[in-house]
Amino acid sequence: MRGIGAELPVRDGVAVFNRVYLSVTAEVEHRLGGRYFRDPAVAGDLTVRFAERYLAAVDAVAAGRRAPACWRPLFLLRSHPGVSSPQFALAGVNAHIGHDLALALVDTCRARGLEPAALEADFDLVGELLTGLEERVREDLMPGPDLLDLADPLTHLVGAWSLERARDAAWAAFRALWGLRDLPELAEELAGRIDASVGMVGRFLLTPLTRPATSVPG
Repeated sequence: MRGIGAELPVRDGVAVFNRVYLSVTAEVEHRLGGRYFRDPAVAGDLTVRFAERYLAAVDAVAAGRRAPACWRPLFLLRSHPGVSSPQFALAGVNAHIGHDLALALVDTCRARGLEPAALEADFDLVGELLTGLEERVREDLMPGPDLLDLADPLTHLVGAWSLERARDAAWAAFRALWGLRDLPELAEELAGRIDASVGMVGRFLLTPLTRPATSVPG
C-alpha cells in the first residue's frame, strides 16, 4: 500500500482510499502484537486475505484487466474533477467492506478448517478498528464548518452510507456463502450478485457533486 501511495498523484481517487486504508491497516497490525484479539493468528490471516483482495484489484487494473464490479466505479472515476476526496474514500470502503470482506472470511475459514462462529469475536474487534475508515473520511476529508453550506449535498451523501450496516451485511453475506460452500455454482452466483450490488452503490457514491471548471469564450 505504501508503494501504491508513492506512485499515484495525491488527488487520484485510488490514492485517497489507499491513504485511509493504510492508516487503519497499520493500527490493526499494531494490535496484532498485543492482547487485543482473541486469536491473533486467525485475525492476522483474515487481515492479510482481506487486504490482498484490494491489492489484486489494483494489480488487475494496472495489467489492463477488469477489476471486480465493486471496484470498477472507483477506478473508472478516479480522476473525475467533479468527485470529491470523501466520495473516493467512501467508494473504496464500500467496495472493500461490502464485497471483499465476506470473501476474505470464507477464505480464512476454508484455509484454517474453521466454522464461522470461530471468527465472530475477532470479526467484531476488526470491525471496531475499521470504523476508523469512516471516522478518517469524516474528520480528515470533509470540508470544515465554514464550507458546510457549499457541502450540503456531500454531507447528505456521506451521511446516507453506514460502515456499521455494511459490516453487518458483509457478515450475513459470509454466512450465506459459507452455507453454500458445497454448492459452488450457487455460491458463485451469489458472490457475483453481491459484487454487482456493491458496485451499484459505489457508482451512486461517486455521483459528481460539482461541475468541472470550463473556459469562457473570449
